[in-house]
Amino acid sequence: MTLVLARNTCYIDTTAQVSHLMELGSNLFIGPYANLYGGKIGDGTSVGAYTEIGGAEIGARCKIQAYVFLPKGVTIEDEVFIGPRAVFTNDKYPRASKHWTLVETRVKKGASIGAGAVICPGVVIGEGAMVGAGAVVTRDVAPGTLVFGNPAKEHEWPV
Repeated sequence: MTLVLARNTCYIDTTAQVSHLMELGSNLFIGPYANLYGGKIGDGTSVGAYTEIGGAEIGARCKIQAYVFLPKGVTIEDEVFIGPRAVFTNDKYPRASKHWTLVETRVKKGASIGAGAVICPGVVIGEGAMVGAGAVVTRDVAPGTLVFGNPAKEHEWPV
């Protein structure tokens, strides 16, 4: 299915589920089986197959790969890359039967998140920072730094 919004084309795969609660920008690509049930996606952003967005706010010109999970409380600024199977969480002490507390997370402009990374709630990933594949981010990441590992720690950029 192709939607036209304000003279700009958005491609939304026919298998994607997009709630009326989503605020969509222009020139978007929404891949197969994406599940978008609340939040905002900025202009020129690409959302990969099987991605779930449940209340997150996503900026412009972002690239979100397949199987990513972005819950409520997550803010992704402009020009962010999120690799496949990256997962964001929004509660520090989740329980099935008790009240949960939403904890906000922010990824600043131009940052990159590697494949399979886990981003714990309450962190800020600084502008231009890079999170390596498989990292578990439990603390803030300073702008322009490279982190990887479990827990993620700062490392020197390769030459």
